[in-house]
Amino acid sequence: MKFSTFKGGVHPPHRKKSTEKLAVRRANEPKMVYIPLQQHIGAPAKALVKPGDQVKVGQLIGEMQGFVCAPIHSSVSGVVKKVAQSNVTNGTGLCVIIENDMKNEIHEDIKPFKPVEELTGEEIVQIVKNAGIVGMGGATFPAYVKLSPPKEKKIEYIILNGAECEPYLTADHRLMLEEPEDVVYGLKALMKSVDVKKGYIGIENNKMDAIKAMQEACQGHEGIEVVALETKYPQGAEKQLIYACIGKEVPSGGLPMDVGVVVNNVGTAAQLSKTIKTGLPLIERITTVTGSAIKEPANLLIRVGTLVDEIIEECGGFKEEPGKIIMGGPMMGFAQYATDIPVVKGSSGILCLNKEEATLKQPQNCIKCGKCVDICPANLQPVYLSAYSLKNDFEKTEEFRALDCIECGSCSFICPSKRPLLQSIRVAKREIIAKRRKESK
Repeated sequence: MKFSTFKGGVHPPHRKKSTEKLAVRRANEPKMVYIPLQQHIGAPAKALVKPGDQVKVGQLIGEMQGFVCAPIHSSVSGVVKKVAQSNVTNGTGLCVIIENDMKNEIHEDIKPFKPVEELTGEEIVQIVKNAGIVGMGGATFPAYVKLSPPKEKKIEYIILNGAECEPYLTADHRLMLEEPEDVVYGLKALMKSVDVKKGYIGIENNKMDAIKAMQEACQGHEGIEVVALETKYPQGAEKQLIYACIGKEVPSGGLPMDVGVVVNNVGTAAQLSKTIKTGLPLIERITTVTGSAIKEPANLLIRVGTLVDEIIEECGGFKEEPGKIIMGGPMMGFAQYATDIPVVKGSSGILCLNKEEATLKQPQNCIKCGKCVDICPANLQPVYLSAYSLKNDFEKTEEFRALDCIECGSCSFICPSKRPLLQSIRVAKREIIAKRRKESK
């Protein structure tokens, strides 16, 4: 079998053995959920409920505010206790806090939709929009926006990301093994929504069992193909995945739609399938709970709004004092300052590292080895981007295409001097974007 890939990239240790063979199990019912009104890229949703209101599973509790936004739904039935600021993954945010009555009453408006064969493309896009479905690989971009390209952008392919190239994470792997038919059904719906005839599912070759399962599920579905990918990070990044699957290169500053492609995660496709079949919006997700500090690693199906400390307790707690807790994977995830934060739509992993693994080495002077340039999947020069950023010369970082950085962290991983390459480039990107916004006003 030939394995597709892209230029550059790195090979971090997989660290997936502790959970890759563990079937997904449903997490315990939370007594209280803290549901953030912003679980997506874009504007936060506006609360539709107030303290004392009774809510049911799947009920709309946050309405969209703007085009790039996603509605928010209750993941439990019960009573709204507060609509207040609370700890979330990126600091603090407005949350709807609901006390679970454990009855799991589903809202009366929740009904299955017609089979995908009987739905129009416009109806499918509306289903995606109303169900609050976002990119479930971690990016959380509202999925319906991707499915609503400008008329001049003709979409030819849908590509599903099943690479799961981040170390430790196995949520997508287990999904493809346990629910491959839902992934294919969701892909068919996505293809119909933008009227394309060709769909690809890209999976790394360290998941040969998932490749086999998805190939079997695709049999009899014309136009759908599984692409076996070389195991390399960041194989699951949009532009790199597109190149590996169809050989097209997204131009600098461009988007996948510029080469006729829409990329979605396999979890996003499976969620669309479940929404069509049951009517339920996005209110739960599979999350990998793992790491050297966790006692009993697991793949859990978790209600949105469940607190991380409850999940850690369900996994036996810590077997040693954690040095760092990360939402997501070690390469692109974000370290957390507390555990009283909720699981959200984009929570693909809860990674608990011990103190030894979490300790960062002190940065040394750059030795001009050029490794960061060789492995950069976006064909950038991280050494110069970082140097200019650290000198606050953000105009120069813009010249060196800082905004093309996909923030994969490969440069920081490979750097023998452990320079703060990714961190400084992130600063530059924020400064450039802030400057452009100021100028546009």
